Amino acid sequence: MTKRGTFWRVMGLAFGCTIVGFGAIIGTRRPSNQRHWAIDHARVPSVAFADSLVRITDLRAFRYRSPEMVEPHYETRTYNLNRLTSVWLALTPFSETWRGVAHSFVSFGFADSSFVSISIEARREEGEEYGLLRGLGRNFEVIYVVSDERDVIGKRAAFGEFAAYLYPIRTTPTRARAVFVDMLRRAEQLRQHPEFYNTFTNSCISNLVRHVNQVVPGRIPAGIKLLAPGYADEVAQALGLIDSTVTLDVARARYRINDRAHRYLDSADFSLQIRRSSP
Repeated sequence: MTKRGTFWRVMGLAFGCTIVGFGAIIGTRRPSNQRHWAIDHARVPSVAFADSLVRITDLRAFRYRSPEMVEPHYETRTYNLNRLTSVWLALTPFSETWRGVAHSFVSFGFADSSFVSISIEARREEGEEYGLLRGLGRNFEVIYVVSDERDVIGKRAAFGEFAAYLYPIRTTPTRARAVFVDMLRRAEQLRQHPEFYNTFTNSCISNLVRHVNQVVPGRIPAGIKLLAPGYADEVAQALGLIDSTVTLDVARARYRINDRAHRYLDSADFSLQIRRSSP
């Protein structure tokens, strides 16, 4: 064997050993709820059902004064499932040029004009930053953040550098309630049995699709765009889940909420104000 052949053989073995060693390290990690968490992921919600009522402990209600200034706050709230009337898709792409990388979550509305959001996220530790590639390894746990809208929507829409949208979903209160309950049961399950986050298989969009299809099997068929959550509104419109009587560009302009979120962030009726121009 030539010297050149020997070199590449040694390099190949070294690369293989590195991959095997990295895989062995990753494989020994176990999901946990006991780590030094980032402030916005410090607590997981606790959920308890009693007939038509659901009690949520450690519902997050942070107040953001700027991207860096936050007032941490948690509450215990009780919701009557029989009074759930609507569900909304929140979407924040992370690029103006390619919408694929994004965060999507849902909000549920009740007859008394109260709203609660559920955002499925990669749970970060102190000083840790999220990354798509890091999300493929066992680097983050998955967390269901249950919060009020001035927290999870206000932060992104009022201070985020990209567009934020809030679309009303076309569905029945019965189906909206079923999805809400399914998501809360999953949140409680993760409190007791943590899991690792995965960019493709255990992420915001993959879990949302799973919850919807759990209630209505096959409602959202598999497709390549489901790997790119920034196109969730395009997929939803094609499936008739959001207004399909207008073009997607018109819908995006109508349901973009950045300006209203910034203007009414400190308003007690924040949730109603950001929906003001929505039909």
